[in-house]
Amino acid sequence: MKLFSKIKFRKNSGFTIIELIIAIFILSFSIFGVYNAFITVIVLTHGVSDRFIGAYLAQEGLEIIRNTRDTNWISGSINWRQGLQDCQDGCEADYTTGTNLPGAKSLTPWVGGNSGGVYLKINNNGFYNYASGQDTNFKRKITITFLGNYIMKVFVSVSWKEKANVLNPTAEPGIIEAEETLYNWY
Repeated sequence: MKLFSKIKFRKNSGFTIIELIIAIFILSFSIFGVYNAFITVIVLTHGVSDRFIGAYLAQEGLEIIRNTRDTNWISGSINWRQGLQDCQDGCEADYTTGTNLPGAKSLTPWVGGNSGGVYLKINNNGFYNYASGQDTNFKRKITITFLGNYIMKVFVSVSWKEKANVLNPTAEPGIIEAEETLYNWY
């Protein structure tokens, strides 16, 4: 019991109103700061998935043209540019282009200028195409420029509709662009 007998209590042990106001101010300021940081993170990460999908669709556009060039070259009897000349003003292609897969087609000319084009669809297998599936917000334009007989520049632009948010109140479209130079192997 000697332990408790040495503890002395002050008669006025408590918070003053000023201490209480300062504590509430510091606590409120801290909570407000965490809330603002949380909202900023949500707004900034809102469009990340669209940017990732756009980047992958742009890369896929480059791969489609590369595969068409390779298939032409490997056949030996076809000019390496076969089927690619019509993309100088832009065209559309999906993973089925130039294959025997259902819904496969060749490169389709881009129609409608900068605001034209057809929105890609996503099918049940997760592939983006123009034939079947659920509509998406993504458009892909592939432009090919031939620089002489042995070089071509491939430019892919993927755009999508963005939702309005604090950082983008006018909901301007998102755009990802990719470019590659391809050569005739011969």
